[in-house]
Amino acid sequence: MSNRRTFLRNASLFAATGLLAGKGNLIQAAPVQSPVATSAKKELGLQIYSLQKELYDDLPKRMKQLKESGYTKFELAGYDKGKISGVEMAEFKKIAGDNGISIDSSHVMAPLGEGFIFKEYTKALIPQFKEFWKVAADDHAKIGCKYLIQPMMPQCKTIEDASLICEVLNVAGEIAKNAGLQFGYHNHNMEFERLLTEEDKKKEFNFFQKPGTQILDLFMRDTDPSLVVFELDVYWTVMGQNDPVEYMKQNADRIKALHIKDRAVLGQSGMMNFEMIFKQMYANGIKDFFVELEQMPDGRTQFEGITDCATYLQQASFVK
Repeated sequence: MSNRRTFLRNASLFAATGLLAGKGNLIQAAPVQSPVATSAKKELGLQIYSLQKELYDDLPKRMKQLKESGYTKFELAGYDKGKISGVEMAEFKKIAGDNGISIDSSHVMAPLGEGFIFKEYTKALIPQFKEFWKVAADDHAKIGCKYLIQPMMPQCKTIEDASLICEVLNVAGEIAKNAGLQFGYHNHNMEFERLLTEEDKKKEFNFFQKPGTQILDLFMRDTDPSLVVFELDVYWTVMGQNDPVEYMKQNADRIKALHIKDRAVLGQSGMMNFEMIFKQMYANGIKDFFVELEQMPDGRTQFEGITDCATYLQQASFVK
């Protein structure tokens, strides 16, 4: 997972240069925040992937510190056969609950084996996926989870690939719904690459238009709204050369949660317009967001970075 994130982040730096030159309305400088967290005033969500191994050196202590920083709900990562990074899910839930933190969401990917990023779905895998999602949905229902989120896509190079992915997402969505969960999909920047549909082949594109349809738009179009919602990662949306505010406006009925993320600590890159993002989030009625932090670039711990992110949001007047 770490290698995948590093690869995606580094690859996206090239896209960022072009984006900042052509999408100036996305840039908003922000002051560096104090590393000292304020007392909890707002409810903040956290994708626990952000802390990686640091969360588990003393789980009860770490959770207490996170609550003191203002984090009140978790989105899990590291699910495997009823455990979260080796911790029994029931135990994880109890420790979180003892510290006043709810478990609202979980990132789960049906296994495709080693190097799954570059593999593709096939029809023959669907029975295997069904069995996996039934177990995963039941495990998460037992701990009162709200969302079950697929965090990325497999290989998607053709319209046929996209169509099959949507079929699998619908299957997973129906299984999750039967278990009392809402299934969702989380984007990176690759989902903003374009594929030529039959309709696109008939169109004429001018110099300022990119031919083809974005993969994420195909996912929005070809998944069942009653079965599949979307968790928009605002940072990866920018890396995909899209405006997250505009994308939320265009897909208000499908986007139900956000990843609030920057290149590192929130507000310090100057490239993310979090004020407008939060305003649109509230306008859309989105209530669930989760902070995510990639590896800290300056040698500080992930925990220090996550605390700084909480401080930024606690001090931001545009966060309710």
